[in-house]
Amino acid sequence: MAIKIGNLAPNIKLPSTSGSIFDLSVDKKDKPIIIYFYPRDFTSGCTAEACEFRDMFSYFKEIDMEVIGISRDSIETHLKFKTQHQLPFELLADVDGKTAQVYGALIPFVKLTKRVTYLLNKQHRIVGVFEDMFGATKHIDEMIKKIKINGNLL
Repeated sequence: MAIKIGNLAPNIKLPSTSGSIFDLSVDKKDKPIIIYFYPRDFTSGCTAEACEFRDMFSYFKEIDMEVIGISRDSIETHLKFKTQHQLPFELLADVDGKTAQVYGALIPFVKLTKRVTYLLNKQHRIVGVFEDMFGATKHIDEMIKKIKINGNLL
């Protein structure tokens, strides 16, 4: 089950395609951010979702909104995926699935990451969440709606 709206987002410390360890509380302090969990690089749904975030990236940048993608893939796979699809945002490697589990984005037993997207305000409180395993591109539309509704809370 996804984390509830209003809760403080758990901190994230994971390897990033930037070459460093991403630390939510430090790297994005006082910044609103979209964090999206997805199953695997190079699958059709995940590629469509990442490319939709890419195509809408200028909208997010205009409103000073960061985007981060997280899956259980390795940094090496993420780098290939990011390069091939020209993704302008960082991908984080949650290889052991512990971060996905804390965020309610891990399917037990099969250890597959669910497709869950979170909108965090500047204080990193969750102000929007959308979960739909099969509606990959719906996540972007839902986040834009939630940004418009919560604009003053971001």
